[in-house]
Amino acid sequence: MRSKLQLTALFALCTMLGPLGIDTYLPSFHAIGREFGVSQVAVQQTLSVYVLAMAGTMLFYGTLSDTFGRRAVLLWASVGYCLTSLVAAFVPSIEALVAVRFAQGLMGGAGMVIVRAMVQDRYQGAEAQSMMAMVMFCFGLAPALAPIFGGWLQAHGGWRTTFYFLAGFGALLALLVWRVMPETLPADKRQPLRLGVIASNYLHALSNGQFRLMILGLGLMAGANSVYIGSAAEFIMGVLRLEETSFGWLFIPLIGGTMLGSVLTGSMAGKLPQRAQKRIGYSCLFAACVWNVGYNLAVRGLGLEPAVPWAVMPITLYSFGIALLMPILSLRILGLFPTMRGLASSLQGFTQMLFFSLMAGLIVPHLFHSGLLLAVGHALAVIGGMLVWWTSTLAKTPAAAPAG
Repeated sequence: MRSKLQLTALFALCTMLGPLGIDTYLPSFHAIGREFGVSQVAVQQTLSVYVLAMAGTMLFYGTLSDTFGRRAVLLWASVGYCLTSLVAAFVPSIEALVAVRFAQGLMGGAGMVIVRAMVQDRYQGAEAQSMMAMVMFCFGLAPALAPIFGGWLQAHGGWRTTFYFLAGFGALLALLVWRVMPETLPADKRQPLRLGVIASNYLHALSNGQFRLMILGLGLMAGANSVYIGSAAEFIMGVLRLEETSFGWLFIPLIGGTMLGSVLTGSMAGKLPQRAQKRIGYSCLFAACVWNVGYNLAVRGLGLEPAVPWAVMPITLYSFGIALLMPILSLRILGLFPTMRGLASSLQGFTQMLFFSLMAGLIVPHLFHSGLLLAVGHALAVIGGMLVWWTSTLAKTPAAAPAG
């Protein structure tokens, strides 16, 4: 039997598949715009279509893994990610880059969806919460280091070098999935691939009012990070007036809070009641929103500009709070459908990435020139999500049974 530590590392690498395609190339936004002679709003669409494609495929990866097994789907997605990343390194225009990024996003959506289902396949209760927290801790290393490494790649090799790196990561992950990753869903527990049954199962899940509110609330709370990730280039180089190699000022605090929260929620699993853990997490989210908006109001009132480290400290508190909540709330959502965990995970992942895509593509371009506007947009998403989740706790709709 493979060790729990080895399995955690494999799970963490799989969850990095999609996010690396976001974080690593952010320092190259200005260089891409200069090479193709387009605005930053146009370059922003290479991020938006990637996230939108990830969101769309998340609807299907969980269901496909329920039918063909977790390992096979992860393997094909990793190979596809490698190939599309390689193609992106050779595109001749911004239009071609947008198209290839969409194809790359189709591959990147598999990781987190399938890993969530695999954790539930193999673990239950406090052990599942602890494993999910360990995965999130390891997963946090990549987004913390990727923009810094991406800035180094941009400074020394140009933006195309970033996509060579992503192709290499996809190839490495495919090799590990093929040679090392265990299958967690036995053949006798898989669901038949019948389109009518699949459609019926989706309708069953979406007819559950509590489920709809839960994925909407968590999507808003977790998707709020798109405000800063989607605006990273303008936030670092425009609002904070730092260099293209200074993305660590945003991502190290952001991911540092995530990793610390993941360690804490993992250590509290089975020891502290989940109700108490959730109160701590919600308190951190609310305090972060008030702190962030208050700081930016004060800076503007004094005629100053946002500066590090003060401008990023509230973001650290936000990421800490959402990391405390994510394993608990995710497992609560999947628990509504114990025989359709892949499907439920797909819908949860789709909702989160849809919010990320819509906010990054439609809302963030109107906010990223102002630290105050970014703080307000972030706060509205977080507090709105908290209210929606609270509303879901008032709904007592029973979990729908799968069709067929």
